[in-house]
Amino acid sequence: MTAPLLSIRDLTIAFGAKPATRNISFDIAPGETVALVGESGSGKSVTALSILRLLPPTAHVTGQILFKGQDLVAAPPEELRAVRGNDISMIFQEPMSSLNPVHTVEKQIGEVLAIHRGLRATAARKRTLELLDAVGIPDPASRLSAYPHQLSGGQRQRVMIAMALANEPDLLIADEPTTALDVTVQAQILTLLKELQGRLGMAMLFITHDLGIVRRIADRVCVMTDGQIVETGPVAPLFATPQHAYTRHLLAAEPRGTPPASDPTAPAIVDVADLKVWFPVKRGILRRTVGHIKAVDGVDLSIRRGETLGVVGESGSGKSTLGYAILRLLPSDGRIVVLGNEVQSRSWKAMRPLRADMQIVFQDPFGSLSPRLSVDRIIGEGLAVHAPQIGARERDARVVKALEEVGLASETRFRYPHEFSGGQRQRIAIARAMVLEPKFVVLDEPTSALDVSIQAQVVDLLRDIQQRRGLTYMFISHDLKVVRAMANQLIVMRNGRIVEQGPAADIFAAPQSDYTRALMAAAFDLAVVRPQSLDPAPPVTP
Repeated sequence: MTAPLLSIRDLTIAFGAKPATRNISFDIAPGETVALVGESGSGKSVTALSILRLLPPTAHVTGQILFKGQDLVAAPPEELRAVRGNDISMIFQEPMSSLNPVHTVEKQIGEVLAIHRGLRATAARKRTLELLDAVGIPDPASRLSAYPHQLSGGQRQRVMIAMALANEPDLLIADEPTTALDVTVQAQILTLLKELQGRLGMAMLFITHDLGIVRRIADRVCVMTDGQIVETGPVAPLFATPQHAYTRHLLAAEPRGTPPASDPTAPAIVDVADLKVWFPVKRGILRRTVGHIKAVDGVDLSIRRGETLGVVGESGSGKSTLGYAILRLLPSDGRIVVLGNEVQSRSWKAMRPLRADMQIVFQDPFGSLSPRLSVDRIIGEGLAVHAPQIGARERDARVVKALEEVGLASETRFRYPHEFSGGQRQRIAIARAMVLEPKFVVLDEPTSALDVSIQAQVVDLLRDIQQRRGLTYMFISHDLKVVRAMANQLIVMRNGRIVEQGPAADIFAAPQSDYTRALMAAAFDLAVVRPQSLDPAPPVTP
């Protein structure tokens, strides 16, 4: 039998008295893909970071990490530097945080080549172009001078992959590399990784909480929870007959069920006609407008009371911009009627009385919740603005009721956002919106950064609140599995326009447009997506 490329034995990692992992053991053979699966806090990323000794100094590590027979736990710094980037490379979860915002693509990839290969400017530039072309960046020469913020999410992740593969490593560690990506881009990245793996013959440790990805990319899987591996084995038999209760829990955790039935005779809560949001493109010393990015371009839609409208499409398709425009958080042209009020012509000040009835839950609860405010102040802030007549005692009672409605204990209201998990923070964000008893709520990717079991819980929570209150939702997401469980009606957007709309069940059963079929294939089958859907750029109109 071939000796393992990487062998981890009895790995225990502790921060203070509490261990983050306990007695972790697994092997990776040359050319093999092993998936490390589990929910947030299970110890996946800590295990991956320990391989390259990237943990903070406060971490206490015991056990062995043998790479080609060399124990990396005991290796001196100079030996580790020889391994990092050369023999073992890593792709991190969030490329925007991992890439240097003040350096160009060429400089960041060239730095890897200069340090590890000793390549000078001309040779490094040539190799950088080869790498960008290999990872599917269109017109790579034009991207050399680009900064990370000038690239789409998929393109940034491709740059990270190019950097990781620059020295053709024997082992690639991919830590949730597709979590925040659209389904089509996700499918492209997975296909790309498998193609590059086959070409280079490298092994891969793939860390994820998405079991659909594991089915597509892995040879073997290790299931982690609470810092321990509870089940391991080849992917197909493990998924077919899971032995551990936690594995069965993960497999059953995908959002299920159907949205509450809507009334086709109910009045429209939202009516939008010919809505446009165009951002000017300014160039030159005088900053003259030379064109426009059509983020939303002539959209018509209607949402009835008690109904959920799902809005799907890739990043840059205009989904979130559409939601913000309807709530008058962005300037726009066209006709917007919400709850019988023509809001398009209202000033920002005139919009304030309507805000209580039209709320929003943002994608990232950690970014949208103030770290300086306790939960009771975060949730009670809207009441202080929209219901100033109520006293402190009644306001506190409403905060408690809102927390209990989203499944959080009343005593948690005195804590701060950083003291909660991602799922709990999203529940707080939902409570902040619901405490005002709105009639229309925009849900902007509210489950995209959550584990599958937490996703299912949040979907059930939102459906339950909708049914009890008769709420109307606009549910924006790139996760079609979640949308299928939430939406009565569906619109599919691309480049600011609606390419398909109608009853959600009909579109999921028989999509009519090629673009919708590509989205469905990527979401449910993880099929290879046609090349023309690679990171579509929004149109610029002169």
